[in-house]
Parts: sequence; C-alpha cells; structure tokens
Amino acid sequence: HKAIRRQRQMCIRDSIYENAVAQELYAHGFELYYFNSKKQGELDFVIEYEGYPLPIEVKSGKNYMRHPALNNVMQNKSYEIKQAIVLCNENIEMKDQIFYCPIYLAGLLKKRTIPEDYIYSPDFSILQ
Repeated sequence: HKAIRRQRQMCIRDSIYENAVAQELYAHGFELYYFNSKKQGELDFVIEYEGYPLPIEVKSGKNYMRHPALNNVMQNKSYEIKQAIVLCNENIEMKDQIFYCPIYLAGLLKKRTIPEDYIYSPDFSILQ
C-alpha cells in the first residue's frame, strides 16, 4: 500500500508542478507547446525564447537529472536547441547546456517584446 500511495502522491505533485509552470509561462505571454515522439520521448513544454526553441522539463522528485527525452532532443542538431531548462526542487546548477533551477524561478522567464514606440530606420549609406 505504501508504494502505491507514494507513487500516487508523486503523480499528483508532478501534475501540480506542471500546471503551475504552465500558468506562469502563459501569464508571461509564451505560447506553450508539448513535444512527443515515439523515438525521442516527451517533453513537458517547448517555448520559443529569443528566437530558438527552449525545452522545459518539470521534475518534482530526486531523479531530476534523469531526463532521457530531453537528452535525445538536445542531441538532435536539426532542432537547433542551444539550451534547456529543468525546473526542480534543487538549487541552481548548469550542466552542459541544461540549466537546473528551482521551480519557483519559472516566473522569472520573461518574453522579450519590442516596444511599441520602437522605430527602425535602416542605414543604406553603404549602397551609395
């Protein structure tokens, strides 16, 4: 009974964490995408960040560094993924191109926007 109860609690906690992250990302203007491939696995979220796809995994347990789907996607050069984020219960750590950080930092991801009063004026002087 204890093992089943522990597994159920972990599933509930995972769902709560993923929903909290989805809410934070959506509130900051990100379009949320989900990735699922039979060959590579599934990713919790993929957002566009600074013009590139940014995979985000949400981990509530102690095995937060175990993410085979994320590893598979990161190794696929055709996706042009520069980095990834794993939101977890641990402290900040950078390993290879994966940024591990506490889940509460999800709210600090901000979408860059161009100010409405931004006027772009090209310099064509080189063409003369």
